[in-house]
Amino acid sequence: MKSIPILFSLAFLLSFYAVKAQVFPDRVWHWASETEAKAWNNPKAEAFHEYLVDSTKITGLMIIHKGKVVFDYGDVEELSYIASIRKSVLSMLYGQYVEDGSIRLDKTIKELGIDDVEGILPIEQAATVRDIISARSGVYHPEGYGGGMQEYAPKRGSVQPGSYWLYSNWDFNVAGYIFEQETGKNIYDEVERQLVNPLHMQDWDRSLQHKEGNTSISKYLAYPMWFSTRDMARLGLLMLNKGKWKDVQVISEAWVDEMLKSRTSHKELNKNVPVFQGTGVNYGYGYMWWLWQDVKDPRFEGAYSAKGAMGQNITVYPAIETVLVFKTKAAYGRSNSSGVRIKVAQKAAEIYMMED
Repeated sequence: MKSIPILFSLAFLLSFYAVKAQVFPDRVWHWASETEAKAWNNPKAEAFHEYLVDSTKITGLMIIHKGKVVFDYGDVEELSYIASIRKSVLSMLYGQYVEDGSIRLDKTIKELGIDDVEGILPIEQAATVRDIISARSGVYHPEGYGGGMQEYAPKRGSVQPGSYWLYSNWDFNVAGYIFEQETGKNIYDEVERQLVNPLHMQDWDRSLQHKEGNTSISKYLAYPMWFSTRDMARLGLLMLNKGKWKDVQVISEAWVDEMLKSRTSHKELNKNVPVFQGTGVNYGYGYMWWLWQDVKDPRFEGAYSAKGAMGQNITVYPAIETVLVFKTKAAYGRSNSSGVRIKVAQKAAEIYMMED
């Protein structure tokens, strides 16, 4: 009789890991079979397609479930600008060098020799690398490459570093500079070494990647990136699998957990930057990743996103083993509103029919 609970526990564990089992693309993505995609084949998928056509300007989109494609739309091969998703990619690169001690998260920008056009205030010099990659530096120096939310910034010098969240491109551009200074490596070369090659990306073009910024405003350049939709999906699948790709631990599981640990709650974020109030989504913030918090739909439990202007997105839904990626080609000069981008992430997950 005593063996029954043991057998039951073993069966449960086996079933748990079977549910969590993932497959990975080789050089090309594989489509799920009709049986594998059963939970996605329903009228909501058709309505989602109509929504994309009629109500968005998205140029490429994929839904990956358990490592296989269950839905795609548009041109998933073209390379284009992914806007602020670059920040989440940089966060992924940081892990190896934080763990080997090359980058010390408690080092201050004063210790790092960070200065800028017209100077850094004494109070700001205490900001640490951790503060910067959490968007909590308290440094509100003008951005040499726009895209932050500095219109919501407190008066410069009025807050202690680490005490206040604000999404500022000054932080994110300096995070890139710190990475290169402390490691002696080029960001784009590291994207290629750490991510492109191990994940066997199909479309990466190193020659497209180059830094930009107005150095008369700030000497710290941004590091724009150009990816295809289907290569973005590989980044999402890597994150879903806690940094593991097939049998290789590309990013340590511990660092994935660190990136996704809440450094700012949705309550503070909504208070400081009210742009998401009333959208139906509560975002928290980790290390340059947006965290879905206080969600009622179980499909969104533990979800997180990399987000960029116009309509660039990687969203991972661990509860349903799913990755959503979508992109809007910047060269077309067309943009999706914040509300549309949120609806796409919601509607995509809602296609999946969870078992009772």
